Amino acid sequence: MAERIGIVGGGIVGIAIARALMRTGDFDVTVLEKESRVAQHQTGHNSGVVHAGLYYQPGSLKATLCARGRQLTREFCQERNLPYRELGKLVVAVTNADLPKLDDIERRARENQVPGLKRLNAQEMREIEPHVAGVAAVHSPETAVVDYAAITEALAEDVRRAGGKIMLGQEVTAVNIAGGTVNVSTTAGAHSFDRLIVCAGLQSDVVAKMVGASPSPKILPFRGEYWMMATDRRDLVKGMIYPVPDPRFPFLGVHFTRGVYDEVHVGPNAVPALAREGYSWGKISLKDTLESIRWPGAAALAKQHWLMGVREISSSLVKPLYFQEARKFVPELQSRDLVSKSASGVRAQAWDKDGTLLDDFAVDQVGQVTLLRNAPSPAATSAMSIADYVLKEYLKITPKVERS
Repeated sequence: MAERIGIVGGGIVGIAIARALMRTGDFDVTVLEKESRVAQHQTGHNSGVVHAGLYYQPGSLKATLCARGRQLTREFCQERNLPYRELGKLVVAVTNADLPKLDDIERRARENQVPGLKRLNAQEMREIEPHVAGVAAVHSPETAVVDYAAITEALAEDVRRAGGKIMLGQEVTAVNIAGGTVNVSTTAGAHSFDRLIVCAGLQSDVVAKMVGASPSPKILPFRGEYWMMATDRRDLVKGMIYPVPDPRFPFLGVHFTRGVYDEVHVGPNAVPALAREGYSWGKISLKDTLESIRWPGAAALAKQHWLMGVREISSSLVKPLYFQEARKFVPELQSRDLVSKSASGVRAQAWDKDGTLLDDFAVDQVGQVTLLRNAPSPAATSAMSIADYVLKEYLKITPKVERS
C-alpha cells in the first residue's frame, strides 16, 4: 500500500512538494487547500520576480535554494511554454551614502555566484535604464519575471496527471496524531495520513499550534501595496529598478518592476496588516491584531522599527509620500503616472518571541509532521528546490534529479 502523504496549502511551495513526491515514488498524495483555487494568497499576489540571489547571506538556505530554484523555474517554464523574461535588475545607490551598503550587496552577490553580475557607474547604469537616477548600481542581467500563478497551475496539472489529489475548499480545523496516523479535520471532511507537510503560509503558525509545535515563530502579516504606472509612461522603466535595501529590515523597499505581461508596478511598501489576509485597510481581524500586539516580541519590534513603521504607514495613506519615495529613482516620474493601486500582497513574516524577524527559511519537525515555519521571498523562486530539500532532509526521500 502506498504511503499516504498529506500537504496543507496549495501555494506554489505546497504544490511543488506534491509534484516532487509524485515524480519520485509510489505515494498517495493529497493537497488540502482552503480556497477555491491554488495560488490564492502569497503566490498569486507578488511581483513575479525570479530572484538571482543578490541579497541573501552566503551559505544560508535562501542563498542555496534560490540559486537552484532559479534554474529549475527557468527550465520548467521553457518545457511548459510559460513566459520567462530576463529583463534584468539594477540595484541603485541614489547617493554616496548608499555606497557602503551597495558594496555589501555586491559582495554577497558575488559569493552567491549571481550570473553576469556587474558593478556600474552612473553613465553605465543609464545605458540600461535611461531614466534612472543615482551614483552607482549593481546589475543582475538574468533576474527574470514570470507568472507564478500560471506556474503553480501547471505544477498542479502534473500532480493530478500523476494521480495526486488537490482538494479545494478544505480549511484545516484540527490535527491529531494517534497511533502512527495523522488525522486532519477540515471544513469539508476528515482525512488520515501517514505523514503530513504543512505549507500554510499566512496560517502556518495556526496549523503548527494544532500539531502541538512551538508557538514561536509567529506569523506577522505585512501588506505590500503596489501602484500601477500609466500605460503611456511605462517606457520610463525597461526592466527592474531596486533601491539598496536596509539591512536591518527584511524588505527590499519601494521599487519598479516591469511584469511578464509588460505592466509596470511601483512598490511594494511594507505595512503591518490588520488581518492575516488583510489585503486592504478595510480588512480587519480583531483576533489577528490582538494576537500580534500581545506577542512577547511586539514591544521590542515596535521599539526597534517604529520610525520605519510610521513612514511606511504614512506613505500607504498619503499618495504624495509614496510618490516622493519612488521619484528618488526616476526623477521624471509624475504623480499622475501612478494611476491606480493594483492587488496588494500580504507577506507571511515569521518573528520570534524576542521581536526578531526571521530572515532565512525555517522548517520544523514534530513526529510525522513537517512544518514550513518561514518561507517568504524568494520562496516562489525557490519552490522546486525547497521541495527537493524537504524530501531529502525531512522526509528522507531521495528526490528525482532534474536536469540543470
